[in-house]
Amino acid sequence: MKIIIQGAGAVGSHLAKMLRAEGNNIVVIDDDAERLDNLASAVDIYAIQGKPNSIKVLRQAEVQTADLFITVYPSSLQDVNVVSAILAKQLGAKKVVARINDEEYLTPENKLIFKEMGIELMFYPEKTAADEIVDQLKHATFSETMDFAHGRLQISVFKLDENSPLLDQKIIEFSRSLSKEDSEKFRIIAISRGEKTIIPRPDTVFQFGDLVFTIAKREGVDLLIKYFGKKDVSVEKVMIIGGSPIAAMVAKNLSMNGIGVKIIEIDPERSVKLAEELPDDIIVVTGDGRNSQFLYEEGIREYDAFIALTGQDEANILSCVVAKKLGVFRTVAEVENFEYTRLAEEMGVDTVINKKLTTAGRIFKFTLSGRARFVKYMSGTSAEVIEYTVAPGSAITKHPIKDLGFPQGAIIGGVIRGNDSFIAVGDSVIEAYDRVAVFALPDTIKEIDRFFK
Repeated sequence: MKIIIQGAGAVGSHLAKMLRAEGNNIVVIDDDAERLDNLASAVDIYAIQGKPNSIKVLRQAEVQTADLFITVYPSSLQDVNVVSAILAKQLGAKKVVARINDEEYLTPENKLIFKEMGIELMFYPEKTAADEIVDQLKHATFSETMDFAHGRLQISVFKLDENSPLLDQKIIEFSRSLSKEDSEKFRIIAISRGEKTIIPRPDTVFQFGDLVFTIAKREGVDLLIKYFGKKDVSVEKVMIIGGSPIAAMVAKNLSMNGIGVKIIEIDPERSVKLAEELPDDIIVVTGDGRNSQFLYEEGIREYDAFIALTGQDEANILSCVVAKKLGVFRTVAEVENFEYTRLAEEMGVDTVINKKLTTAGRIFKFTLSGRARFVKYMSGTSAEVIEYTVAPGSAITKHPIKDLGFPQGAIIGGVIRGNDSFIAVGDSVIEAYDRVAVFALPDTIKEIDRFFK
């Protein structure tokens, strides 16, 4: 597949690396030579230096031959992205995707306007990250969670600490301890350990620090909480450090849901602006959220969750560590450097948010068959979660799962069939129009995709 990416900033560079790793031919356009050189030295791409939304440059990139055109200049250049996407479509690109920075563009009626202009997807990375944070706080017991079909199936991630009752057990031992009724309500689908993601076998042993990925029916979630030795805590008060656009969106959303919010921002001017723009029930305080004494004086012990959104990875991680030591149940840190993700988890940060990852899955869907409904990258692992709608006559329907020859680096976790849902096992047979949740390592994606065509 030929993919043209316009913009070699943080999001564009990440997309180039990810999509090139999947074997796609990547062309990157940017007007900054240094950014292009840095990217080209790390990834096998064809780089074109040129002005954004220049028809001449788009023709030089042979946009008419592109299967996918992605324009991801920084959010301050929203108009450039929209115009470039429309031009690329008119010049012959099959599918076009544009980064924006205005929630107004994402209303259903406005999305229809842009769709009629030919833009298949508009995405707002900061808004996507904010929505992800709010969604994670709804399930405060888990490190990360993801719902299918309004919660009929749920993928959840548990971190095994020193008090976990599962430590040193083999998966087969854990499975044998379950009643048949309980075993049909959830399944362990993967374990992230250090730099590795493991699709578990019966003799796989749970270890301290493992991130355990599970899929459960709605009625199986409480069982998982019990078996993993966790407690269910509702979030009623949240402290946020950093007054970024993401912070403002998170605060407004939480406030609308009746959750108390306090924002701590170090810049006095930004604090004043936030106080003027946000609802009156959101408290805005000027101060240094990295200072543990200041946090203590601001009553951090009274809060259920702490979210660090300063724009500095190190500050976000360390402030979450401090918050945890001061007794906060749930911590969330924005971490944009992938190398810091595992470090953050090892230091006790409950949830890591990376806006490049939250964006990547939505775009990656366009490189798969039309049967992929959506893709999500789970933090702490290189794997992806893909939801497919099964095409009639596709290979996935021909045999029970155990006889399909499904890739070893992937696992079918659960199935939604009409109004029913069930956990997939070896004897399960997938039927046309089922919605299937697949957990997969990157090198298996293309092979998996063929099963659903």
